[in-house]
Amino acid sequence: MLVTGGTGFLGRRLVERLLGQGRQVTVVGRTPAPDLVGRGVRFVRASLDDAPAVAAACAGIDTVFHVAAKVGVWGDRADFFRTNVLGTRAVLAGCRQHGVGRLVYTSTPSVVYNGQDLAGADESLPLTTSCPSPYPLTKAMAEREVLAANGPSLRTTALRPHLVWGIGDPHLVPRVLARARAGRLRIVGSGRNRVDMVHVENAVDAHLLAEQALDPRPQPGSPGAATGPAAGRAYFITNGEPVVLWEWINALLRALGEPPVERRLSLPVATAVGGVCELLWRVLPLPAEPPLTRFVAAELAKDHWFDLSAARRDLGYAPRVSMAQGTSELVAHLRAGRGGA
Repeated sequence: MLVTGGTGFLGRRLVERLLGQGRQVTVVGRTPAPDLVGRGVRFVRASLDDAPAVAAACAGIDTVFHVAAKVGVWGDRADFFRTNVLGTRAVLAGCRQHGVGRLVYTSTPSVVYNGQDLAGADESLPLTTSCPSPYPLTKAMAEREVLAANGPSLRTTALRPHLVWGIGDPHLVPRVLARARAGRLRIVGSGRNRVDMVHVENAVDAHLLAEQALDPRPQPGSPGAATGPAAGRAYFITNGEPVVLWEWINALLRALGEPPVERRLSLPVATAVGGVCELLWRVLPLPAEPPLTRFVAAELAKDHWFDLSAARRDLGYAPRVSMAQGTSELVAHLRAGRGGA
């Protein structure tokens, strides 16, 4: 197995699960992981756009889990393109060069961003071609190329896990907590928008199930084997329990002894503020990222939850860790002061 981004939050959990199954794992990443090497992982230190290094890492590999990406709501489009598009092309080239049979690509639901509420959305939605953030645009480009590469010699699928969280999460929950504690979090819009999330262990389950669903399966009454049900397809992956976003955030804050978020911004005002911030950060330019962008304003105010029917049918996906269980475990971990999320 080859896992790109195997030192990240989701990638590391996937690597640990693969090791637990007794499988041989290679990781491509930029940050050394001595603990994984000590457990028998072959580590290739390389950035995704180092095509020769990525291709060499694919030698002798049966399945590639392409998890690595440049993630964020702000930044230079060229940087996102280099990692998310050129890096994915390097992975595809390595798979073809070395006869890799299966490629599971970690995409994102934001590839179908259209600026509207997404309530019970399914995979029939078209990929975005217009978005105020380069992340969804470049991930959509990469997903399109991954699925187009599907064929008899290389079977490919794309998973779209939404807001991956859990103990050890370095992004979602820590960011919410930091902004709330700094008094910089605002309820945007009505505060009633429903959002899907996915616990990291459920996301790992989906990746392993997707690998299996790329294998040809015999069809009753037909000779030979048919194409694996996931080949050439994309799937939304969530907990299947959409929450009212701001209720969930405030319940988490209360459980941790923090005051709930009460201050509000209307979506039009938040969108205008985000546009001004983007302009200032481009023109000056200012360090770090803007406190608000048009994309973030929309994500905080609108529904984005998804239909899991396809993943249940083709992958056999069934979330094991519920929102209630995962939240309870996370709160206990944070209360114990073990650092991070």
